[in-house]
Amino acid sequence: MAAFVPSTLMALEQGPPLDDAQAPLAAGQLHWLQAGRVQVALAPEAGGRIAQMRYDGVDWLVGEREGRAAAIGWGCYPMVPWAGRIRRGRFSFDGKGFVLPANLGAHAIHGVGFTRPWQIERLEVDTAMLSLALPEDRYWPFAGVATQCIRVVPDGVELRLAVQAGDKAMPAVIGWHPWFRKPDQLLFSPSAMYPRDGEGIATLPCITPAPGPWDDCFLNRAEVTLVSEGQRLRLQADADHWVVYDGTAYATCVEPQTGPPDGFTLLPRRLGAGERLELRFLLGWEGDEPRWRT
Repeated sequence: MAAFVPSTLMALEQGPPLDDAQAPLAAGQLHWLQAGRVQVALAPEAGGRIAQMRYDGVDWLVGEREGRAAAIGWGCYPMVPWAGRIRRGRFSFDGKGFVLPANLGAHAIHGVGFTRPWQIERLEVDTAMLSLALPEDRYWPFAGVATQCIRVVPDGVELRLAVQAGDKAMPAVIGWHPWFRKPDQLLFSPSAMYPRDGEGIATLPCITPAPGPWDDCFLNRAEVTLVSEGQRLRLQADADHWVVYDGTAYATCVEPQTGPPDGFTLLPRRLGAGERLELRFLLGWEGDEPRWRT
């Protein structure tokens, strides 16, 4: 879930982004990838995120300043090793209870990767590979490693995100969180949605999708399309969970995930020692199929 906490509820003095998802997070040094009419700006120091995607001169993402500079609110960032809110930071795994620090109200949101600097493993004209060693502390007690690969082709972008358990088993839900500038049209036809409770968190059982505006998780296998400034951007992922947030006038978030918010409880996915979970997210402009490379 992506919504900003109203300013009346925000603390007068914010903590660092690690402890407060609403705290400012600067982009740091940008690294540009390019192929054809597609340009992508990477901000490894700002949670390994994409700071901007540009096609034929049109910027598609909410920038750092447009997003109020809040760590949670700009660019396109990886959510790892969980996506969305973990209710009050609490979950059980292998028969043991855990409590993660809250970083948005009473809840733990979007993992530990979007506020930490990522390491550049490879940087080419059109490709980058990044990595992040997950902590083994109160923020995340299981360790492990996350990796991402960003590839740019002349009419699209391919994103690959993975998390791998270390010497011990761990739960995992991963996803991408793009903040798209408000499109003229969103073409999206999900088959079901998770209802939200009084805390704004997904619950079961799933129901027939309700009309927006949304800050909700859906089941969807179909292509999603955004239309803006005469351009069409088609989204595909090898996952069937998508969160859509369109509650602001300036942005719409369309987020592919391997499971729902509060997924450690609603739809647990266990990674054994050394096991890996991957997500592929494709973004393609115009009418022809983007020239994805294998």
